[in-house]
Amino acid sequence: MSETKKKTFAVLTSGGDAPGMNAAVRSVVRTALHKGHSVYGIFHGYEGLMEDHMDELQERSVSNIINRGGTILYTARSKEFMTEEGQKKAAATCKLLGLVVIGGDGSFRGAQKLSALGIPTIGIPGTIDNDIASTEYTIGFDTALNTAVQSIDKLRDTSQSHDRCSVVEVMGRNAGHLALYAGLATGAVATLIPERPFDLDRDVVDRMKATMTTGKHHFIVVVAEGVGNSKDMCYYIEQRTGVETRLTVLGHVQRGGNATAMERVYASAMGYRAIELLEEGVGSRIVGVKENRIYDIDIDEALAMKKDINELFYKVAREISI
Repeated sequence: MSETKKKTFAVLTSGGDAPGMNAAVRSVVRTALHKGHSVYGIFHGYEGLMEDHMDELQERSVSNIINRGGTILYTARSKEFMTEEGQKKAAATCKLLGLVVIGGDGSFRGAQKLSALGIPTIGIPGTIDNDIASTEYTIGFDTALNTAVQSIDKLRDTSQSHDRCSVVEVMGRNAGHLALYAGLATGAVATLIPERPFDLDRDVVDRMKATMTTGKHHFIVVVAEGVGNSKDMCYYIEQRTGVETRLTVLGHVQRGGNATAMERVYASAMGYRAIELLEEGVGSRIVGVKENRIYDIDIDEALAMKKDINELFYKVAREISI
């Protein structure tokens, strides 16, 4: 086999941090080095790319990070990069590089712009929202879900002790995957998500009243942050049911913590595939998971797709959690 010409690659993380991003960075770096290439880490996302804030990485640069939450490359959202001038500035910085972008939908749109400017770019889905339509799984979702479930399980203990209703707000401004999975996994009496219309009386109050007739007097209601004012919901539920109702907002704790085994496995495999593609001279692709296999898809096609919730899971959550 002929010797592969040495190439130079770079990797950045962008948008909201997600557990497992470090595992993906590690895989990108180690894969590139194993194949005889050089690789740079770009710090603070697209902002760092525009400012040429990058360092060459070696094997030991990514030691002991496979389990760590957050991202050693840091992340940021850049208003300047959203402009045509900012994108051209970033493209000029990485014109000799093949670029791996780890992030969510907004990050991929940035990668799409760079691809259009001639930069070989591969996207790896990293977001706790699991809302990238081109993949069945995004890095960070499993860890965030487990964090939410563990927190809700603890809240259930005190809710039961006080015959109380706990309304738990999880992250998800525009996507309810995290809320749906958390609600199903914890037996929430109701789960409210942006993808489906809801009525507080029908979907929460009436369900609680029906449940009370069976002898149960403590409740968990899971809501995605994008469905409305959770504090007002608590007041309404308490007034309509007579059950003391408290709000818990889990917030950014869902973004932290050691990555689960699933995150590490998928992140490692997707990072490896990203370098394979760049080594082959292929860009403008997004790596993802389909039917439990790692695959890749054109970035324009991927971003044109829309992801809905799992209808079966939604049906199960509504019918057996009472």
